[in-house]
Amino acid sequence: MNIENIDKYLIRYDLSTYDPYDVWKNKLGVKIKYFYYKNKYLSAIPVGSLFLYDIVNNRSRIGYKKQEYPIVRAQAALVLLSLYNRSREEIFLKFAKIHLNWLVDNSSKGYKGYCWGINFEWASKNGVYPKDMPHVTHTPYALEAMIKYEKLTGDKYFSHVVKSVFYFLEQDIKVMLDTDDMLAMSYAPVDEPRIVINANSYIMYMYTLLLDYYPGKKDYILGKIKRIYRFIVSHQKSDGSWLYYADDLSGNFIDCFHTAFVLKNMHKTNLAIELYECETYIQKGYEYIINNFYDNKKRLFKRFTLNDKPNLVAYDLYDNAEMLNILIIINDKDFANDLCESISKNFVSGDDIYSKISKGGRLLDRNSLRWAVLPYLLALSEMH
Repeated sequence: MNIENIDKYLIRYDLSTYDPYDVWKNKLGVKIKYFYYKNKYLSAIPVGSLFLYDIVNNRSRIGYKKQEYPIVRAQAALVLLSLYNRSREEIFLKFAKIHLNWLVDNSSKGYKGYCWGINFEWASKNGVYPKDMPHVTHTPYALEAMIKYEKLTGDKYFSHVVKSVFYFLEQDIKVMLDTDDMLAMSYAPVDEPRIVINANSYIMYMYTLLLDYYPGKKDYILGKIKRIYRFIVSHQKSDGSWLYYADDLSGNFIDCFHTAFVLKNMHKTNLAIELYECETYIQKGYEYIINNFYDNKKRLFKRFTLNDKPNLVAYDLYDNAEMLNILIIINDKDFANDLCESISKNFVSGDDIYSKISKGGRLLDRNSLRWAVLPYLLALSEMH
């Protein structure tokens, strides 16, 4: 995939797309998935049936509908802003602003500040999240894109939106752990039974992005950032890994791209604020990924090292896109170029980008922007 060709996915007024979750986000899929988390054995037949249907239906997508996703609009804006910064072509800036305006018009309603969610009802171990509920893992991309737009253009058009995110964090997101040394917050504006590690890394980064907008609250915000950081690193295992949840309960897992999220957010935060021994913790996490996820023969990163459910996917574009991003930000150009070549060889076919490779070698989920074409294009846009 050539950087000059990626704009065809993004220079569009409509970014609606099919998605790997299509089979799980309708009413039946949500019920069956939630039932699975409650009883894996009794749900085996309905889960297997839906999974088989999705495999058979993967190309035709009968019964599925394309839809818009806030994170797609946000990441599309970030890509276009990177292309504009490089070329100064006005078309990139024009459509970046179109996507950012879409985000303003389609934010989650009823919260103290602007915020965004996944835009479909979905089931997790923590419960069923409504379609319009915002998440701290989606909101940062919109926040970052609006700040990037302002820095590139000097236009403060989205400044009121940016500043309002502070109140979303302060008044809508729940505090789950609060001590003199550590702070941990919820994934969404609900009381949750489990603390999510990567979600807190996103919260830490959002507070970092907001520092310049609240100079009078600098010490207060810095205190929160540093306490969240201490919480995150306190849960890094001796081998450098992080469990998805900050506990040892059943149903936990370790996967590649969520680990990469933590490293990415630590790195970006540390660029703005010097965090104690941050590079050491990042290096440990990076070595864990390289030693445990990287397949030298295939030259791709694998999905899980600890899995909580059966998995028939051998390689996922999301893992590899996020690791390409990590290699770019740590400036390992040779490894980044090699991974980029391998991604193109294995996930790109003609004009199409696929998101998954099954253990049987079949390419799945063609041109699904949310998962994971946009994360891939975002990483590509940062390559120089």
